[in-house]
Amino acid sequence: MVNLPNNKSLPIANLAASFNNTTTPYKFYWLLSILNEVETGHVKIYKRDLYSKMISTAWYTVNYFHVSFGNQDKLQEAIKLIKDAENLNIDAKRTKIEKVLNSTDNKSTIKQLLHFNKNVPHWFLSPWFPKKTEKEIYKLSKEDRTKCLYGLYDDFIQINPIWINYLVENSKILKDFCYWNLSLYLQKRNPNVPDIPNKLIQPATRKALTQQRSKFWDIVIKEHGGLKCIYTGKTIKIGDYAVEHFVPYSFVSHDLIWNLIPADKIFNSSKSDKLPSLDKHFNPFFDIQKTAIEIINARFPKNIFLEDYLTIFPDINDISVLPISFTKEKFKEKIQPLITIASNNGFEFL
Repeated sequence: MVNLPNNKSLPIANLAASFNNTTTPYKFYWLLSILNEVETGHVKIYKRDLYSKMISTAWYTVNYFHVSFGNQDKLQEAIKLIKDAENLNIDAKRTKIEKVLNSTDNKSTIKQLLHFNKNVPHWFLSPWFPKKTEKEIYKLSKEDRTKCLYGLYDDFIQINPIWINYLVENSKILKDFCYWNLSLYLQKRNPNVPDIPNKLIQPATRKALTQQRSKFWDIVIKEHGGLKCIYTGKTIKIGDYAVEHFVPYSFVSHDLIWNLIPADKIFNSSKSDKLPSLDKHFNPFFDIQKTAIEIINARFPKNIFLEDYLTIFPDINDISVLPISFTKEKFKEKIQPLITIASNNGFEFL
């Protein structure tokens, strides 16, 4: 658990209390956006900049990983509407998103951004001013005696000078606090979605599957000599194939070998994050996986990638019995729920 750093001269308890009884994730994204601005030396921060940062920070989680914030969540709703209104890609970079949102004159987008002004800036300060109205919070937030985190104005917030050093010096811990609690919040609403913490930010780069290609699938293809793409039927040739995630990476968020197969490069580039049809694709997927296990186990029984299968078959103590234990029924029991959950979370089928 991540706690807020203490400071005897500041009402840290009020800041912590801002996250009590959290029913929407906007508070975490609001503070993360403030921290990003303060780190760059900005203490007079325009609200539209903060709303744009909230959108860009949550963008990848909502659009790429399809993590649900809740059916009625306004931040998630705004992200989806803005994506269409501004014709932005699901994996657009944060800098591009913010640039578009800060410069657009699209009335629909501006409406979505300004919606947050109704609640976010003043209700975040409610622990400082319990039972006060919006108008009263705006007024009291500017008074020094309240030691409020920031003062509220129509178009911007002004960070209280007494908070600046605390925010800058403890920025990493404060961000960790936000992401830790955000992951707990989202995991409760997505109990069957794997690896929520790693779906909160856009990775700088996706890992190349070089090792899986050269030390596993190249061996299988060479030994077998006639593997075919389960989607197109084309013969797979070393040096001219893609290593493909059967269940999309954007759902499973890992590169374990049991979810990887060689596939036609052109098809793979068009598949994107779509789900395969179990009725059409599972049997050939199982067959190619079974073939791979048998070949690798026979030729290179100590191949490190064989251990990947233990993550879905933890009851196997001896990796040498994997070819026997790896049955169609057992494998489908592992794959089918992933496809179902991913579909329920908004992933489309091929």
